[in-house]
Amino acid sequence: MARLRSALSTRTLLVCAAIGVATGILGGIAGLVTVGVIAVVPYVYGLVLGVHVLPGIIAQEVLRRPLVALITHVIAALISSAFTPMWAMRFIGTALLFGAIQEGVAALTRYRLWGRWRFFVSAAIIGVIVAAVVAFVVDLGRFALWVQLAYLIVSVLGPVAWTAIGIAIGNALRRAGVAPK
Repeated sequence: MARLRSALSTRTLLVCAAIGVATGILGGIAGLVTVGVIAVVPYVYGLVLGVHVLPGIIAQEVLRRPLVALITHVIAALISSAFTPMWAMRFIGTALLFGAIQEGVAALTRYRLWGRWRFFVSAAIIGVIVAAVVAFVVDLGRFALWVQLAYLIVSVLGPVAWTAIGIAIGNALRRAGVAPK
């Protein structure tokens, strides 16, 4: 009888953990600068928040398996929480939301199509959600029209830009042989 391989082998989980730790450090740094960014230049907050798309994008690009985005996001959120414990619940909520969106887009293709387009679809969805949610947090209506427009544009394009970076990192890791066979 042929032995069935687990979609979540030890190697897969270790790769998720390594990606989660590395991207969690970036998320922690983003958490540290959040208050200053919102106070001084709130219209670039979408770029700061966009860094949180990296765990799932890199994991899916490298591993191309179900659940790796969600697992990697949760690990990254736990690592980020060590830097800024006051944001722990927001990190976990963001991880679950972003991971679920990335997994959902991949699930729509039954985890068979890994074209770049689907990464950018999830990034655009995340960007729109980020723009809507954070607009309430920073009370966007109190700013000049140009700040509001800049904020909305950067909030949508921030996750898209980080997705491009994540794809590049994931490709480099695949070429380096990190992807399980």
